[in-house]
Amino acid sequence: MAKKLKTYETSLGFFDLAIAAPSMKAALEAWGADSNLFHQGMAKQSEDPDVIAATMAAPGVVLKRSVGSSGPFKEHAELPTDLAGDHGSRTSGRKSHGRRAQKPPRRGNDPAAERKAALDFEKEHNRHERERAKEEATREKERERRQHAIDKARGVLDAARRKHEEKAASIRAELEALEDKSQAEEARWRRRGRDWKMRCDGREVKQPLPGSNR
Repeated sequence: MAKKLKTYETSLGFFDLAIAAPSMKAALEAWGADSNLFHQGMAKQSEDPDVIAATMAAPGVVLKRSVGSSGPFKEHAELPTDLAGDHGSRTSGRKSHGRRAQKPPRRGNDPAAERKAALDFEKEHNRHERERAKEEATREKERERRQHAIDKARGVLDAARRKHEEKAASIRAELEALEDKSQAEEARWRRRGRDWKMRCDGREVKQPLPGSNR
């Protein structure tokens, strides 16, 4: 069953904000507040019949007006023209606000209208949730695409590194084999040199010297 909506007001930045929501928590979430403005005395439940009427006509939608002004709340409000404010106009705005507060609520106690407003709030809330879910799905898809591209590039790099390491290892093995052959040839030559020296010392050479064709 849909909860009965209430109108809540606060001021953030250059705007006064108002919303029809089922709870203070829902209002804070819609405002994007990162702290409890109600506990800090920066937000309240509205008793202004004009504000209540405006928010109940668009439940779940954050309505705005220039901060400190007494104009109507709208979904798209213009920035204040005098950010420094004017004492007289603010005083006048507060007086006008006080007079409006004495008016009887326009909506009265209409259970059917309240139920409709609550259902409209839920529809608006669900729409926002669907939009957030769609945006999150798009962001997740983009993250997966980037990660896939990174993984693919890393795979190509790893394959190239493995190929390089295998080729370098093959070259090292060939160099080691050539070094072994070179050392073996040097050892063979030294042995033959010693043999021929021993034969040549004081004896007649009967065999050809190393490298001779005889």
